[in-house]
Amino acid sequence: MGEASVRQLVKDGAKVAIMDVDEVSGNRIVSEIGNSIFCKTDVTDEKSVQAAIAKAMEAFGAIHFALNCAGIIGSAKIISKKGSIPIELFTKVLQVNLVGTLTVIKNAAEKMLANTPNADGEKGVIINTASVAAFEGQIGQAAYSASKGGIVAMTLPIAREFADYGIRIVTIAPGLFETPMLGSLSEKALESLVQMVPFPKRLGRPSEYARTVKHIIENPLFNGSTIRLDQAIRMGAR
Repeated sequence: MGEASVRQLVKDGAKVAIMDVDEVSGNRIVSEIGNSIFCKTDVTDEKSVQAAIAKAMEAFGAIHFALNCAGIIGSAKIISKKGSIPIELFTKVLQVNLVGTLTVIKNAAEKMLANTPNADGEKGVIINTASVAAFEGQIGQAAYSASKGGIVAMTLPIAREFADYGIRIVTIAPGLFETPMLGSLSEKALESLVQMVPFPKRLGRPSEYARTVKHIIENPLFNGSTIRLDQAIRMGAR
Protein backbone atom coordinates (compact mmCIF):
# COMPACT_ATOMS: atom_id res chain seq x y z
CA MET A 1 0.00 0.00 0.00
CA GLY A 2 2.91 2.30 0.69
CA GLU A 3 4.45 1.51 -2.69
CA ALA A 4 1.16 2.11 -4.50
CA SER A 5 0.81 5.45 -2.71
CA VAL A 6 4.34 6.49 -3.67
CA ARG A 7 3.63 5.68 -7.30
CA GLN A 8 0.33 7.57 -7.24
CA LEU A 9 1.80 10.66 -5.60
CA VAL A 10 4.81 10.87 -7.92
CA LYS A 11 2.46 10.44 -10.88
CA ASP A 12 0.54 13.46 -9.58
CA GLY A 13 3.67 15.59 -9.37
CA ALA A 14 4.93 15.01 -5.83
CA LYS A 15 8.54 14.42 -4.85
CA VAL A 16 8.77 11.52 -2.43
CA ALA A 17 11.21 10.15 0.12
CA ILE A 18 10.70 6.41 0.58
CA MET A 19 11.60 5.32 4.09
CA ASP A 20 11.88 1.57 4.67
CA VAL A 21 14.19 -1.15 5.94
CA ASP A 22 14.06 -2.92 2.55
CA GLU A 23 16.87 -1.37 0.50
CA VAL A 24 16.37 -3.60 -2.54
CA SER A 25 12.69 -2.74 -3.02
CA GLY A 26 13.19 0.89 -2.08
CA ASN A 27 15.95 1.47 -4.60
CA ARG A 28 14.04 -0.47 -7.27
CA ILE A 29 11.01 1.79 -6.89
CA VAL A 30 13.18 4.92 -7.04
CA SER A 31 14.76 3.73 -10.30
CA GLU A 32 11.33 3.04 -11.79
CA ILE A 33 9.41 6.19 -10.86
CA GLY A 34 11.97 9.01 -10.54
CA ASN A 35 11.35 12.18 -8.48
CA SER A 36 12.10 10.18 -5.34
CA ILE A 37 14.89 9.13 -3.02
CA PHE A 38 15.31 6.12 -0.78
CA CYS A 39 16.22 6.44 2.89
CA LYS A 40 16.91 3.22 4.75
CA THR A 41 14.86 3.67 7.91
CA ASP A 42 14.00 1.69 11.01
CA VAL A 43 10.92 3.34 12.56
CA THR A 44 11.76 1.82 15.95
CA ASP A 45 14.97 3.87 16.03
CA GLU A 46 14.32 7.61 16.33
CA LYS A 47 17.82 8.52 15.17
CA SER A 48 17.20 6.50 12.00
CA VAL A 49 13.93 8.37 11.42
CA GLN A 50 15.57 11.72 12.06
CA ALA A 51 18.39 10.92 9.62
CA ALA A 52 15.87 9.96 6.93
CA ILE A 53 13.87 13.14 7.43
CA ALA A 54 17.06 15.20 7.30
CA LYS A 55 17.92 13.50 4.00
CA ALA A 56 14.46 14.33 2.65
CA MET A 57 14.83 17.95 3.72
CA GLU A 58 18.22 18.17 2.05
CA ALA A 59 16.84 16.71 -1.18
CA PHE A 60 13.53 18.58 -1.39
CA GLY A 61 13.77 21.53 1.01
CA ALA A 62 10.48 20.86 2.80
CA ILE A 63 8.06 18.15 3.96
CA HIS A 64 4.38 18.74 3.20
CA PHE A 65 2.92 15.33 3.93
CA ALA A 66 3.92 12.11 5.69
CA LEU A 67 2.38 8.66 5.22
CA ASN A 68 2.86 5.92 7.82
CA CYS A 69 2.56 2.42 6.35
CA ALA A 70 5.16 0.43 8.30
CA GLY A 71 3.61 -2.49 10.14
CA ILE A 72 3.99 -6.09 11.29
CA ILE A 73 1.36 -8.61 12.43
CA GLY A 74 2.99 -10.63 15.22
CA SER A 75 0.08 -13.07 15.52
CA ALA A 76 0.03 -15.10 18.73
CA LYS A 77 -2.52 -16.24 21.28
CA ILE A 78 -2.03 -14.92 24.81
CA ILE A 79 -2.03 -18.53 26.02
CA SER A 80 -1.58 -21.51 23.70
CA LYS A 81 -0.24 -25.06 23.68
CA LYS A 82 3.19 -23.55 23.11
CA GLY A 83 2.87 -21.41 26.22
CA SER A 84 2.02 -17.75 26.78
CA ILE A 85 2.82 -14.96 24.34
CA PRO A 86 6.39 -13.66 24.72
CA ILE A 87 6.22 -10.11 26.04
CA GLU A 88 9.08 -9.32 23.65
CA LEU A 89 6.78 -10.11 20.71
CA PHE A 90 3.97 -7.95 22.06
CA THR A 91 6.39 -5.10 22.68
CA LYS A 92 7.95 -5.42 19.20
CA VAL A 93 4.56 -5.10 17.49
CA LEU A 94 3.77 -2.01 19.53
CA GLN A 95 7.20 -0.52 18.82
CA VAL A 96 6.90 -0.92 15.05
CA ASN A 97 3.20 -0.19 14.54
CA LEU A 98 2.36 2.35 17.23
CA VAL A 99 5.54 3.91 18.58
CA GLY A 100 7.08 3.92 15.09
CA THR A 101 4.06 5.80 13.77
CA LEU A 102 4.32 8.43 16.49
CA THR A 103 8.07 8.79 15.93
CA VAL A 104 7.49 9.67 12.28
CA ILE A 105 4.57 11.95 13.16
CA LYS A 106 6.48 14.09 15.63
CA ASN A 107 9.64 14.40 13.57
CA ALA A 108 7.81 15.15 10.32
CA ALA A 109 5.49 17.65 12.01
CA GLU A 110 8.46 19.60 13.38
CA LYS A 111 9.62 20.21 9.81
CA MET A 112 6.12 21.08 8.59
CA LEU A 113 5.95 23.97 11.05
CA ALA A 114 8.34 25.95 8.83
CA ASN A 115 6.14 25.59 5.73
CA THR A 116 4.31 28.56 4.25
CA PRO A 117 0.59 28.04 4.94
CA ASN A 118 -1.95 27.88 2.11
CA ALA A 119 -5.21 29.87 1.99
CA ASP A 120 -6.70 27.71 4.77
CA GLY A 121 -3.59 28.08 6.91
CA GLU A 122 -2.59 24.50 6.20
CA LYS A 123 1.09 23.59 6.49
CA GLY A 124 1.01 19.81 6.19
CA VAL A 125 -0.89 16.53 6.21
CA ILE A 126 -0.09 13.32 8.09
CA ILE A 127 -1.75 10.02 7.19
CA ASN A 128 -1.53 6.88 9.32
CA THR A 129 -2.45 3.27 8.62
CA ALA A 130 -4.48 1.35 11.19
CA SER A 131 -6.64 -1.70 10.43
CA VAL A 132 -10.16 -2.98 10.95
CA ALA A 133 -8.45 -5.15 13.58
CA ALA A 134 -8.41 -2.00 15.70
CA PHE A 135 -12.16 -2.51 16.06
CA GLU A 136 -12.77 -6.25 15.53
CA GLY A 137 -9.55 -8.00 16.35
CA GLN A 138 -9.51 -11.74 15.86
CA ILE A 139 -8.15 -14.40 18.19
CA GLY A 140 -4.36 -14.18 18.08
CA GLN A 141 -4.39 -10.49 17.17
CA ALA A 142 -4.13 -8.98 20.66
CA ALA A 143 -0.79 -7.30 19.94
CA TYR A 144 -1.73 -6.21 16.41
CA SER A 145 -5.13 -4.91 17.48
CA ALA A 146 -3.64 -3.05 20.44
CA SER A 147 -1.11 -1.34 18.17
CA LYS A 148 -3.66 -0.39 15.52
CA GLY A 149 -6.23 0.62 18.12
CA GLY A 150 -3.61 2.93 19.59
CA ILE A 151 -3.15 4.62 16.22
CA VAL A 152 -6.90 5.20 15.96
CA ALA A 153 -7.11 6.49 19.53
CA MET A 154 -4.31 9.02 19.18
CA THR A 155 -5.53 10.48 15.87
CA LEU A 156 -8.11 12.89 17.31
CA PRO A 157 -6.01 14.27 20.19
CA ILE A 158 -3.11 14.87 17.81
CA ALA A 159 -5.45 16.55 15.31
CA ARG A 160 -6.72 18.83 18.05
CA GLU A 161 -3.18 19.74 19.07
CA PHE A 162 -1.92 20.19 15.51
CA ALA A 163 -4.90 22.39 14.59
CA ASP A 164 -2.94 25.25 16.14
CA TYR A 165 -0.12 24.56 13.69
CA GLY A 166 -2.18 24.09 10.53
CA ILE A 167 -1.37 20.38 10.25
CA ARG A 168 -4.08 17.81 9.51
CA ILE A 169 -3.87 14.16 10.58
CA VAL A 170 -6.07 11.33 9.32
CA THR A 171 -5.97 7.55 9.76
CA ILE A 172 -7.02 4.90 7.26
CA ALA A 173 -8.22 1.54 8.59
CA PRO A 174 -7.96 -0.94 5.70
CA GLY A 175 -9.86 -4.20 5.56
CA LEU A 176 -8.50 -7.16 3.61
CA PHE A 177 -6.03 -6.03 0.95
CA GLU A 178 -3.70 -7.65 -1.56
CA THR A 179 -0.50 -7.13 0.41
CA PRO A 180 2.58 -9.19 1.33
CA MET A 181 0.94 -9.87 4.70
CA LEU A 182 -1.72 -11.95 2.94
CA GLY A 183 0.52 -13.16 0.14
CA SER A 184 1.88 -16.02 2.23
CA LEU A 185 -1.58 -17.56 2.74
CA SER A 186 -2.82 -20.53 0.74
CA GLU A 187 -5.45 -20.06 -1.98
CA LYS A 188 -7.97 -21.82 0.25
CA ALA A 189 -7.23 -19.49 3.17
CA LEU A 190 -7.52 -16.42 0.94
CA GLU A 191 -10.85 -17.61 -0.44
CA SER A 192 -12.11 -18.08 3.11
CA LEU A 193 -11.17 -14.48 3.90
CA VAL A 194 -12.85 -13.17 0.75
CA GLN A 195 -16.09 -14.88 1.77
CA MET A 196 -16.22 -12.57 4.82
CA VAL A 197 -16.28 -9.48 2.59
CA PRO A 198 -19.80 -8.14 1.88
CA PHE A 199 -19.17 -6.05 -1.26
CA PRO A 200 -17.33 -5.86 -3.53
CA LYS A 201 -16.47 -9.47 -2.79
CA ARG A 202 -12.72 -9.43 -3.33
CA LEU A 203 -9.55 -8.22 -1.67
CA GLY A 204 -8.90 -4.50 -1.75
CA ARG A 205 -6.26 -3.31 -4.19
CA PRO A 206 -3.25 -1.23 -3.09
CA SER A 207 -4.15 1.30 -5.80
CA GLU A 208 -7.47 1.87 -4.02
CA TYR A 209 -5.66 2.64 -0.80
CA ALA A 210 -3.40 5.03 -2.75
CA ARG A 211 -6.40 6.85 -4.20
CA THR A 212 -7.68 7.36 -0.66
CA VAL A 213 -4.32 8.83 0.38
CA LYS A 214 -4.47 11.22 -2.57
CA HIS A 215 -8.01 12.30 -1.70
CA ILE A 216 -7.14 12.96 1.94
CA ILE A 217 -4.24 15.18 0.88
CA GLU A 218 -6.40 17.08 -1.59
CA ASN A 219 -9.54 17.43 0.56
CA PRO A 220 -8.94 19.87 3.45
CA LEU A 221 -12.02 18.74 5.40
CA PHE A 222 -10.52 15.38 6.30
CA ASN A 223 -9.00 15.81 9.75
CA GLY A 224 -8.96 13.93 13.04
CA SER A 225 -10.91 10.95 11.74
CA THR A 226 -10.37 7.30 10.91
CA ILE A 227 -11.65 6.13 7.54
CA ARG A 228 -12.64 2.47 7.29
CA LEU A 229 -11.62 1.28 3.83
CA ASP A 230 -13.14 -2.14 4.26
CA GLN A 231 -16.09 -2.99 1.95
CA ALA A 232 -18.34 -3.19 5.05
CA ILE A 233 -16.44 -6.12 6.50
CA ARG A 234 -16.76 -6.87 10.21
CA MET A 235 -14.19 -9.46 11.20
CA GLY A 236 -15.30 -12.61 12.97
CA ALA A 237 -13.60 -14.04 16.05
CA ARG A 238 -11.45 -16.35 13.90
